[in-house]
Formats: sequence, structure tokens, C-alpha cells
Amino acid sequence: MAATTTIKVTTHARDRINAEARALGVTPAVLLERLLDDYQRSQRFDAIRARYAELSNDRDYEAETTEWAVTDADGLDRD
Repeated sequence: MAATTTIKVTTHARDRINAEARALGVTPAVLLERLLDDYQRSQRFDAIRARYAELSNDRDYEAETTEWAVTDADGLDRD
């Protein structure tokens, strides 16, 4: 079993965590791990979306993408 520790949260937060964990049939620790995993995944995707937004304003990127797009109709198999 992994080592455990205690964190200080308000009683309201504790009660919410416990209620949600109970509803899902998991421990509060598992619920918190899942929530953190989901949050971190969301942050990664937000960063990716932000970078794509920056690229859409990059003229060099747009020019290169346009050049490569001609290969879509070159008749070669994608395999």
C-alpha cells in the first residue's frame, strides 16, 4: 500500500469529496487522483489548443502547410 498523508481542507470540501467518492464507489483518495488526472489532461490540451491558435497566425506555418497540402492529391497511397 502506498504511503498516505493528511491534507487540510474545509469540512465542506471534505464532505463533498466523501459524498462524490461514495456515489462513485471509490475511496476519496481515488477520487482525488482521478480529478487531478483529469485536470492535468485538460491543462495539456489547453496548451495544445493555445499553440495551434498561435500557429494559425504564423504566416510561415501557413505557407508551409499550403505547400505540403499539394501532396494530398499526388495520387500516392498513404500506406
